[in-house]
Amino acid sequence: MIVRGDIIFTKEATEFTIFEDSYLLIDEAGKIEGIVQEIETGREYTDHRGKLIIPSFVDLHLHANQFANCGLGNDEELLGWLEKYTFKEEVKFKDLDYAREIYKLVLNRLWEAGSLRSVIYASLYTKTTSLLFDLALESGLSSYIGKVNMDRNVPEYYSETTEESLAGTREIIERYGQISQLIKPIITPRFVPHCTSESMAGQGKLSIEYSVPVQSHINESKKEIEWVKSLHPEALNYSSVYDEYDLFGEKAPALMAHCIHNTKEEIELMKKRQVYPVHCPESNANLSSGIMAVKKMLEEGLPVSLGSDISGGHHLYLPYQMVLAIQLSKMKGRLEDDMSHVIGLPEAIYMATKSGGSFFGKTGSFETGYSADFLVINTDSLMNIKEERSIKEKLEKFIYIGSAANIEARYLEGKLLEKPFKE
Repeated sequence: MIVRGDIIFTKEATEFTIFEDSYLLIDEAGKIEGIVQEIETGREYTDHRGKLIIPSFVDLHLHANQFANCGLGNDEELLGWLEKYTFKEEVKFKDLDYAREIYKLVLNRLWEAGSLRSVIYASLYTKTTSLLFDLALESGLSSYIGKVNMDRNVPEYYSETTEESLAGTREIIERYGQISQLIKPIITPRFVPHCTSESMAGQGKLSIEYSVPVQSHINESKKEIEWVKSLHPEALNYSSVYDEYDLFGEKAPALMAHCIHNTKEEIELMKKRQVYPVHCPESNANLSSGIMAVKKMLEEGLPVSLGSDISGGHHLYLPYQMVLAIQLSKMKGRLEDDMSHVIGLPEAIYMATKSGGSFFGKTGSFETGYSADFLVINTDSLMNIKEERSIKEKLEKFIYIGSAANIEARYLEGKLLEKPFKE
């Protein structure tokens, strides 16, 4: 397969690699063979001249069961928001018909947004989590999906025993662990305050036994951190609690959303374990949680990535998160009188593509051997009649003022993806 267009991506976090009016060569396995300026006369290609060819987006943190709550509860902070809004919505997913309706919408919206790979919190309920796996397999998208585990400090109407938690997680792993290279399970402790030591120990053992990665939350709010200290006074810090139970990247890859209020010791442990810090800017702003030190963490060599974090965040469309990540870094720089915190568009794109994509392997870039996951972007509607812009400027306009309507085509592993479900 050969695709012609204006190709732009980020090999490194701080700069774009650009090929104007060039050809993206893709082999039969859906991998990038290379980029060339010319091809032999007569060779067939898909013509997208004048349009951008960019890597598809990777959303490393979202809660499918919260989709209906997007745009609600943003006058609350984290812990109050969970009690007043989140649990009351998530308990509705006992109803499989309701869950099916919402899950189809989530998968459709991920496709529309160009987030062709994602990492998803599913449900406390094993049957409902299985439903999301089945729909995701049907969708053609690529995801890690986790059964949510929480066996303490939760409402009686929305809880499970430790035994139910671990049995359900094992069931999901054994049922879906080997079915597909695109859809895989991930161990999902909600966060430390909602998981007993027995549950965390059991989840860590399952992660090691089946070589399954882990996702959770950490250092999102100061009240949350104080809560963790009260529950685990023996622990050095929040990170060390996860680490004690093999949930922090030593034995299997780990994603940790938010990572706002980190100590130096925690940053060092993240580096040692190569934990993925997932920046969720819209959620952090909505819930008044704080601002992640994105630039510093990137400079430390950490694979910082982006998450929509619906419904703490209220948009699945990842460019909104990119723009806000840039804006918040500027605000952090001004507030702390240290403009070295500021990131630019290349870093934002990098986090949403190559950095996040590395959790899935070699994806998120157009380097040789990477998966051919890409979007075709038409920016004509974003330009004035006489406006002439460079490829970088066209991308900037798309990220800042474009929408999913500007995405003309979506490819995963070299295959054109159509909208998964009828609405």
